[in-house]
Amino acid sequence: MSDANDMIILTRTYTLLKWLIPKQQYFAKLYRSTVTQRLMDAALDFQEAILEANVYDGKLRLRHLKQADADLSKLRLYLRLIHDWQWISTGQYEHVSEQVAEIGRLLGGWIKQTETNKK
Repeated sequence: MSDANDMIILTRTYTLLKWLIPKQQYFAKLYRSTVTQRLMDAALDFQEAILEANVYDGKLRLRHLKQADADLSKLRLYLRLIHDWQWISTGQYEHVSEQVAEIGRLLGGWIKQTETNKK
């Protein structure tokens, strides 16, 4: 990453994971091997993609950032589902949605910066 502001995404993602992972113990046991696993996979895959993007530059960085964007979209979907199924409260959903929205803005800025630097 090129500046200290970009590092914020790593910190925010870590904070999100720290909040989200313990919540899975309260999700319906019937769905732990499917929906809960996919939710956790999306969150952890996002973390890994931004960590990998941080190592590379140019086209490789952009590829990892685009993958991170796809993983974040999946995470949003699964969060919406678990809220609709009342596995998390409306307050918890609002909290996590704000975190994801901020991470999305940071990611979008990083993608734009990478695309600009690539040219």
